[in-house]
Amino acid sequence: MILGGLQKLTLIDFPDKLACTVFMAGCNFRCPWCYSSELVSPEKIKKQPQIPEKDFFHFLKLRQGLLDGVVICGGEPCLNKELLNFVRKIKKLGYAVKIDTNGSNPNVLKDLIEKKLIDYVAMDIKAPKEKYQKVVAQKINIKNIEKSILLLLENKVDYEFRTTVVPGLLEKKDIIKIADWINGAKKYYLQNFRPEKTLNPAFTKIKPYSQEDFLEIQKAVLPFFEICQVR
Repeated sequence: MILGGLQKLTLIDFPDKLACTVFMAGCNFRCPWCYSSELVSPEKIKKQPQIPEKDFFHFLKLRQGLLDGVVICGGEPCLNKELLNFVRKIKKLGYAVKIDTNGSNPNVLKDLIEKKLIDYVAMDIKAPKEKYQKVVAQKINIKNIEKSILLLLENKVDYEFRTTVVPGLLEKKDIIKIADWINGAKKYYLQNFRPEKTLNPAFTKIKPYSQEDFLEIQKAVLPFFEICQVR
């Protein structure tokens, strides 16, 4: 396990839970706006200080009764072959577990759900189908993304979908296409792009959507979901 970081307390990343967030290094996407290049770029991963797994679990034992949950994000956690065993160890300590994923590995996601190892999933929808490969800057199997979407729509685990809206990559019409694609989902969150320490340095010069324009995008997809909010 390559643990690239630990946020000891988060009040917002796991709904209704006091949680910590553990960051796993490694990702199969190269989204140019990504804020976590130290967990994505192989060169930067080598230089990133790692947290020994034993130290992480020592921290969890000390926080039993104080924290409710653990958020596992990345990078892309579902790439890790040891993920299921890692989550089992967390669950044995009595914590709820949330996974943040890009949905590219539906088999791992299915195992986690069927074995009741996770309590919440946040899946990023990067783009409408026809733009996916361009937006994530990697060759992908879009069928795997679709499988993960359908898996979550079965409502066997609590979940949300979310999209970072990046000017120049995504417009209002693209978000409408995404909304139609995941129509029937309970929760969809829109995140405005932030030009901060992006994987592609050129994206630090891109201006985010204005508050007015961003709310117009949200308004266009509100009817598709029970909950559709901006972050």
